[in-house]
Amino acid sequence: MKSLLSCACAITFLLLATSAQAATLPGIPEFIDEMVAKHHFKRNELDDLFERAQHRPEIIEAITRPATIKPWPEYRAAFVNTKRVKLGVEFWDKYHLTLQRATRQYGVPTEIIVAIIGVETIYGRNAGSFRTIDALTTLAFDYPRRAPFFRSELENYLLLARDQEFDLLAVRSSYAGALGIPQFMPSSYRNYAVDFNGNHKIDLLHEDRDAIGSVANYMKAYGWITDEPVASLTRLDLAICTSDIKTPRTLQDWANDGFTPLRKVIYDKPARLMDFTVEEGKEFWLAYNNFDVITKYNNSDFYAMSVLQLAEAIKVAHSRKVTR
Repeated sequence: MKSLLSCACAITFLLLATSAQAATLPGIPEFIDEMVAKHHFKRNELDDLFERAQHRPEIIEAITRPATIKPWPEYRAAFVNTKRVKLGVEFWDKYHLTLQRATRQYGVPTEIIVAIIGVETIYGRNAGSFRTIDALTTLAFDYPRRAPFFRSELENYLLLARDQEFDLLAVRSSYAGALGIPQFMPSSYRNYAVDFNGNHKIDLLHEDRDAIGSVANYMKAYGWITDEPVASLTRLDLAICTSDIKTPRTLQDWANDGFTPLRKVIYDKPARLMDFTVEEGKEFWLAYNNFDVITKYNNSDFYAMSVLQLAEAIKVAHSRKVTR
């Protein structure tokens, strides 16, 4: 097994003016002690790693200003657009056999798998520009609000790197440390990534087929139910609804309060009501189990709705192409 840093190149990194050595952050010595005792890492290698890791304050700034604070129409336009639809159709065509197998094995529709990868990285074109070690170290030791979560992800990243023989100073990610084509956090990579191209290696950084199978496996593991709806655009028949719209209820209960899906839904399980502000006013949707499964990927109704609407647009565009 290769050491953690044996693959690292002797490169002098051009650092941002705001960057500084991460080794000075409080908590790192204790974290190293834990990794040595719990997972038998070599102390000198971890000391060397964190001496090279950089504290990046701009990561803190980015994570405290997420895209979901934008108005819904602006957020939606960033993900549901002509470019991503076109590239989604091309991705579907290129990997149609792999996507068919993933849908058959995990029960997740092809268009949902394609849309998630499209929203996350534009099909691998934008997988992140931050060194993963910098991102996770900064958030683990300088972001108290979610420090336990990112400390756990940093632990998982070091374990993943040891298993996968990653170059810890070279792998890039999002500012939150999400990795590869499907943007899996290190814990998700370790728990849900699969070898879907059969080459006996799981590689979400470079292998589209592994990304396809892994996204489907992730969604299935979090409770995706085959052939059940995701969300329904809903008409409000009454002028005012005074009911609690956040608590899941049956469709009949919603109908009694004036909310009726625009398309007939044969489904008797509870749904929650969502509202989105659009140019014409409010748009109401009923969200079912599968919608909430998408939020397990990113805990945002804006995100899940963007995935759903991109998926529907890609499916329509792909169908039109096939029937020409």
